[in-house]
Amino acid sequence: MSMRQIEPKQRGFLIVNSHPEGAAATVRRMWEDIPARSDGRRPVALVLGHSAGYGLATLLAGLRQHGIRGVGVAFEGADNGRRTATAGWYRTAAAAELARDNGGDFEFVNTDAFSDEGKKQVLDLVAELYGPVDYLIYSLAAPRRTDPATGTVHHSAIKPLGVAYEAPALDFSGTEPKVSRMRLEPGTEEEKQATVAVMGGDDWSLWVAALGERRLLAPGFTTVALTYVGSEVTAPVYRQGTIGAAKEHLEATARDLATAPALHAVDGRAFTVVAGAAVTQASSAIPSIALYTAFLRTVLDGDTFRSTAHQATDLWDQLEGRTPLVLDEAGRIRLDGWELDDQVQQSVRELWADPETGLLTARSGADWFMNQVRELYGWGVDGVDYDQPVETDIAWPTTR
Repeated sequence: MSMRQIEPKQRGFLIVNSHPEGAAATVRRMWEDIPARSDGRRPVALVLGHSAGYGLATLLAGLRQHGIRGVGVAFEGADNGRRTATAGWYRTAAAAELARDNGGDFEFVNTDAFSDEGKKQVLDLVAELYGPVDYLIYSLAAPRRTDPATGTVHHSAIKPLGVAYEAPALDFSGTEPKVSRMRLEPGTEEEKQATVAVMGGDDWSLWVAALGERRLLAPGFTTVALTYVGSEVTAPVYRQGTIGAAKEHLEATARDLATAPALHAVDGRAFTVVAGAAVTQASSAIPSIALYTAFLRTVLDGDTFRSTAHQATDLWDQLEGRTPLVLDEAGRIRLDGWELDDQVQQSVRELWADPETGLLTARSGADWFMNQVRELYGWGVDGVDYDQPVETDIAWPTTR
């Protein structure tokens, strides 16, 4: 037992500890935000990166609406006595409890999904408990990846390509949001290739190949990888930068997988899914994305700004054939029409043109963004009594 009263510990933009009850409360809130429905078949799904962001939303929407069975994979840290467990650890425990209490059949593995050992551990469990997989959801986000074939450790870089990038940014390291200026020098070819190695489609391909080798691709197998396009405002540091190169590689991988013999043999499909803007641990670290998202939230009210849960619900409806696939000219599933609406983007550009004045107008959006970042770690969640001691040493959900 590790009952203790804890407070958030922040270093710059990062919060380095998590609140277990606060993190669990965000999962329960997301669950309630998804309309309950469990009719029809119960497909087998493998969700890579289930503990945060769109991976978590896709897991919960699949469980609550489609009764998915299968395995979620994440790489999280336990409480060590000095520091709490990661928020993703606590979110996993909460998701497992919801799945169990609602008659679900889902297992959770804590392992390095990039490694050969991690893939074997997960696929052994899938083969033992579930058999062929209907869906592989790829939503891994990490700053580095070790190539299992060479042992090379690749580190991603968030940089523009070709020319330096200067832009306003949201400084949310203090108690009040403010606009700062940032400059990023262009990334090198080596940094670009390292980012592609971490965030591109190589590991996604390895997972599909491993499933095929184990004869774990079900008829009609579908795999999707989450991606983002975003606005022209953030394009120089995102779609036109090192991250954009990785996303282009991910999208090219989808096209290659869709025509691969293994998927052809099972009449399978592969897509990238372009989601809309969201506050995640990954996106909050990208320069300018925070300010852009605060402006976007101001332009859109709470009902129009689509949550990750709502977008994940839309995705499952498309994958399961309840609604038609919304594909663009590149064959990507689009969930971001609400964000890229011309009028919405024009309003964001007007705020961006004078960001200091824009922040005065968009103060509610900036406050919302800052609170969302805190909630990523379980802090600032309504209904949680932070003055009370809480158990921080929560067990990882055990497999059968």
